[in-house]
Amino acid sequence: LVTEGAGRWVLQRLNRQVFTDPLAVMANFRTVTEHARQSRRDCPESSWRLPEIIPTQSGDDVHQDEQGEYWRAITYIDQTHGLTAIASPDQAVQIGRALGWFHELVSGLPVTDFHDTLPGFHVTPRYLAEFDAVLAERPGGPAAPGLDEALAVVASRRVAADVLETARAQGRLKPQVIHGDPKLDNVLFDIRSGQAISLIDLDTVKPGLLHYDVGDCCRSACNPGGEGANPSAVRFDLELFGGFLQGYRQEGAPLVAGLDRDYLFEAVRLLPFELGLRFLTDHLAGDVYFKVGQSGQNLTRALTQFRLMNSIEAQARDIHRLLSHHFS
Repeated sequence: LVTEGAGRWVLQRLNRQVFTDPLAVMANFRTVTEHARQSRRDCPESSWRLPEIIPTQSGDDVHQDEQGEYWRAITYIDQTHGLTAIASPDQAVQIGRALGWFHELVSGLPVTDFHDTLPGFHVTPRYLAEFDAVLAERPGGPAAPGLDEALAVVASRRVAADVLETARAQGRLKPQVIHGDPKLDNVLFDIRSGQAISLIDLDTVKPGLLHYDVGDCCRSACNPGGEGANPSAVRFDLELFGGFLQGYRQEGAPLVAGLDRDYLFEAVRLLPFELGLRFLTDHLAGDVYFKVGQSGQNLTRALTQFRLMNSIEAQARDIHRLLSHHFS
């Protein structure tokens, strides 16, 4: 955060280890934010807003330094705060509104206008193949507590890992513009009204399935304990889920009819499995991707996601009922 006189803005270095084509990331960023700016001109009373690019002195969206690193400046959305866990169904409604608003905002943009800046992102069969390769190279020895449980979860659920990608390949689900990472702490709330007013962290905007966004957002928002919760205390909260669906429908109503309900349930169930699989793979690989504060943390994270998936499966009938009620 840079303070300059009365103004504040954000200076960021793009992570080239994650995003190998920073210019493509910025092109997607520009397309979305310019569209949002135009939408605000058409609807000036709207409180929704996205961060905007502050050009360099030469008019570029990004600056490359002598070491080849890419830097950008974006506007800072003031008088807002984020959440690490939801405290009430009303907040879940706001999370749903944020994702519904974003999906409605980008629904008119051609998916062909966007670069795939993270090939394979949210493609669960790809993560499963990476897991298999890492597991095959794992040395023998005593298993960490909880590892056998985690491995058993993967073994029992792997057959359903391709459900969304198969639907895409069959033309049942079609790629659209998605946020890519609509987790709880990427939603900004107005500190005065308590309403959600922004969905930030636009580096992951790309072509994909809306179902991935819905599943990932519910994975993050409907677990009252948050991602750092003890696995034994994790649960999927139906009241929060109902609030999310209510909010999503408020802002994304034109999209609801086109979202296949059966695949929405599969997405809600699949995304915790996918993230748990990624955490488990990183644990087996020696914690090379996700930052950890102590040994075994990625395994605990994996178990948290797998227990969340178990909770979702145990409440499948109620989840289908809520989907039918809000997405009829």
